[in-house]
Amino acid sequence: MGVEIQVTDLTKSFGNQLIWGDVTLTIPAGEICVMLGPSGTGKSVFLKALIGLLKPDRGSIVIEGVDIATCPERQLYEVRKLFGVLFQDGAMFGSMNLYDNVAFPLREHTKKPESEIRDIVMEKMELVGLLGAEDKLPGEISGGMRKRAGLARALVLDPEIVLCDEPDSGLDPVRTSFLNQLIVDLNAQIDATFLIVTHDINTARSVPDNIGLLYHKHLAMFGPREMLLSSEEPVVRQFLNAQKVGPIGMSEEKDADELAAEEGMDLPPLPPIPLQLEPSNGIPRRSQRPPGEWCRMHGVVPPPGSFEPNMTMLAGA
Repeated sequence: MGVEIQVTDLTKSFGNQLIWGDVTLTIPAGEICVMLGPSGTGKSVFLKALIGLLKPDRGSIVIEGVDIATCPERQLYEVRKLFGVLFQDGAMFGSMNLYDNVAFPLREHTKKPESEIRDIVMEKMELVGLLGAEDKLPGEISGGMRKRAGLARALVLDPEIVLCDEPDSGLDPVRTSFLNQLIVDLNAQIDATFLIVTHDINTARSVPDNIGLLYHKHLAMFGPREMLLSSEEPVVRQFLNAQKVGPIGMSEEKDADELAAEEGMDLPPLPPIPLQLEPSNGIPRRSQRPPGEWCRMHGVVPPPGSFEPNMTMLAGA
């Protein structure tokens, strides 16, 4: 089962440049979360802070009772064993075939015999649909296959937390849909905590249990998927529904003249909330909530057409 990540008042700067400040959220154990935000808002920096590759200026990141922002290096090394990371470009070693790429963490961090390593590697490659491709080099396969190989490597130590940095970058919509389904199926099987950084709105609308949005050097909102997809908060509404009207411009923020020109304009209606993507076997995940549950509990009327079966197909298109 996955573990919870508690982030409190996290702040990170590079020199005089504040990346984000006072970020506070709890990533629930065993759930799928997505972190969104315009380009340059520090989403990848946030992932690096979570795994201890970057030290925050202040704040805490508590995992299993350990604050990895301040703990000794030896303790950090142990906590990192809870993580598996899918890097943005797959980060495959070009001179190694896929088998050796996936086996690398086992050879580096364990003393398992090669026979046991082989069993584990083949299990993970089967999990991501790459059986039969283990002898291929990264340069001989497609981008989607490299992403799946990177995911197999991220899973090879049976992590309790899986971080995915833009797993859909460079993939066409069909491959992105397959990868999204794979992530949902993996969460159902291994019950790990997943945090996905993405720009893909279809992914954000249909895959996660929770959504966060980084904007203008702070966390604009974090919470259940239905909360954000029904939100009238201008930044959240604009970004999650890919609309031009709102505070986000070509640069991160629109200037006063642009905002003034939009005053009085009618906002397009919120689109229907799609059904959440389910595991391929049709058995709900442990963390999966019934459609519309959050809206009912909080007296929110969702947009017309929400949670209808045909919306699942639209969300994954």
